Amino acid sequence: MLAIFVGIALVGVFVYFLSLDLPSVEQIAARRVVQSTKIFDRTEKTLLYEISGGQKRTVIPLSDIPQYMKDATIAIEDENFYQSPGFDWRGILRALWVNVTRGRVLQGGSTIAQQLARNAFLSPEQTITRKIRELILAIRINRHYAKDQILALYLNEIPYGPTLYGVEAASQGYFGKPAKELTLAEAALLSAIPKGPSYYSPYGSHTKELFARQQYILKHMYELEKIDKEQYNAALTERLVFLPQNKGIRAPHFVIEVQEYLVKKYGEDFVRTGGLRVVTTLDIDLQGFAEKAVAEGATRNEELYQGRNAALVAEDPKTGQILALVGSRDYFDVESEGNFNVATQGLRQPGSALKPFAYLAAFQKGYTPDTVVFDVPTEFAAQNPLCPPVVDFTNEEKKCFHPQNFSLDFRGPVNFRTALAQSINIPAVKVLYLAGIEDLLSSLARFGITTLTDPRRYGLSLVLGGGEVRLVELVGAYAVLAQDGMQHAHTFVLEVKDSTGKILESYKDVAGTQVVDSQYVRMVNDILSDVSARSGLLHSSLPLTVFPDYDVALKTGTSNDYRDAWALGYTPFLVAGVWAGNNDNTPMQRQGSSILAAIPIWHSFMSQAIVKFPPESFSRPDPVFPEKPILRGDYTAGGQIHTILSYVDRRDPLGAPPADPGADSQFINWETSVLNWARAYIPNFDRLYNQPRQSTTTFQFP
Repeated sequence: MLAIFVGIALVGVFVYFLSLDLPSVEQIAARRVVQSTKIFDRTEKTLLYEISGGQKRTVIPLSDIPQYMKDATIAIEDENFYQSPGFDWRGILRALWVNVTRGRVLQGGSTIAQQLARNAFLSPEQTITRKIRELILAIRINRHYAKDQILALYLNEIPYGPTLYGVEAASQGYFGKPAKELTLAEAALLSAIPKGPSYYSPYGSHTKELFARQQYILKHMYELEKIDKEQYNAALTERLVFLPQNKGIRAPHFVIEVQEYLVKKYGEDFVRTGGLRVVTTLDIDLQGFAEKAVAEGATRNEELYQGRNAALVAEDPKTGQILALVGSRDYFDVESEGNFNVATQGLRQPGSALKPFAYLAAFQKGYTPDTVVFDVPTEFAAQNPLCPPVVDFTNEEKKCFHPQNFSLDFRGPVNFRTALAQSINIPAVKVLYLAGIEDLLSSLARFGITTLTDPRRYGLSLVLGGGEVRLVELVGAYAVLAQDGMQHAHTFVLEVKDSTGKILESYKDVAGTQVVDSQYVRMVNDILSDVSARSGLLHSSLPLTVFPDYDVALKTGTSNDYRDAWALGYTPFLVAGVWAGNNDNTPMQRQGSSILAAIPIWHSFMSQAIVKFPPESFSRPDPVFPEKPILRGDYTAGGQIHTILSYVDRRDPLGAPPADPGADSQFINWETSVLNWARAYIPNFDRLYNQPRQSTTTFQFP
């Protein structure tokens, strides 16, 4: 008898010491459950990514868990859950017998309360002492919590996969839907997984066993009268569709941008474990269009032009919200640096994509779409003895600068409208000179371009792509054009909530900043949306830029060495920009211009995206009537044909003509090239034009 008493006492002491470091009821209640941060699209229906410290988990109330899921879990794990004291003696004895006879722990006989205790507070080691501690803690939990509370804790705690913890994470991870939308068949399948999350993985090699266990659960639910015969048969025949095992991330380049923003603002640890709920600006439909356009377009470019990559950004110009972002052809193609985000990180030469802003700067100074400059061979390295005014295209002196047009021909006198719409190089360089490099850079900074800061580095080649820009910033600059000169700061995030539902930040639709007078922006928009004006440039590609009933402006750009091809197109409600090229900066073949490499990608996206919005038209500019004939397009006034520098002072184009045009460093070169063209193409030029003025009463110098 004494021996029995001593044995019981020793067992009691042993149990007491095993329970010393177990959590109290208060500690259980106060336990902070690690939750992953969820990043959603703008509708909050599509989960893009979960940021976690290894465990993806979203805690939800029991009311958001369908009854099917509760019943299926209880049927397979602990069918006497609502009647048991937190443990099952028969199960424990059965497991003890098997474990003793086999010499190691093979069965657990655990109830839901025991499994909760093990998963939440204990280590997963298979030992007798851990089983005893588990039993003690399960009894403690069962005494102080209602059954529904225990079930809710359990369904939010247990693993359903290597990184999926809790039923909400499992439902999103496997079926792409919240747990409250699970069907009976899906709930039964999820309930089959916790017995062996790796073994019963839907992506593993034991799916046959997984579905057999699901069918057993459904049968047992029917036997327990939790479902009727009709529900049982329907669930058995339901075809389950799992999300592709796509590394758990959608719109990866966009999501990484959001993650970096969150970490910078809230800190790494809080983002990984704090259970933030982030609603982004991403439009999942537009993102799908963008990814498809980039993938197919880059594949085509690789075959035709040796251009293996592309990127696309779409923005709502009315708010600055980024609606779609594809940073490369394939984020997961590590060998091709697919994870590099060209859209936000890549510095690329914009080619002619900066031209609209040079013309805009010129319009601000008094020039008009009708103003005429001469598209003729011109040497812009002024007063350099190595670079004579008469252009010699065989002269490869690096200090000389006499660009050619893409078409390799010259058109003589052209107005600003035609020059911009058809992206003619020589007039663009002249327009930049007239507007002033410093003024253009200042304007671009107001438009959101942060990478062009040193005028000495670029010179007049800036307007042909002499600097480098980021696609996302260039799209933002075009968004200012789309909104009549109003700028809205870029944003990727609409709302951030913590795990308790408290709003940490939310997007507010505030008025933007007017960075330029709308009149001058409307002049640019009127040109870039003029289909007939751009037809001379695009030829057979013109149909790719026309959308019936929609007013669409477009500008392309190609760097001189064909490393970068661009297409920037916009409406008052949507801006989309495309870059095409190679991540390693190797050039494409010469045929890989913006028209052939970038426009098809832009069109593929825009043709699907634009129909989601009702048509809107650009506001038209007010008519202007400058006094100077050259500014309104009359370049032969008074029988005189000269460079525009004969008539305007760069510092004050609307003021008096320069007293000494030759004082301008560019005058000799421009004038020489204009007169050479006139003598070559105007019959009897020397006899009919530029004769001495006879009387100021009959003719005023323009």
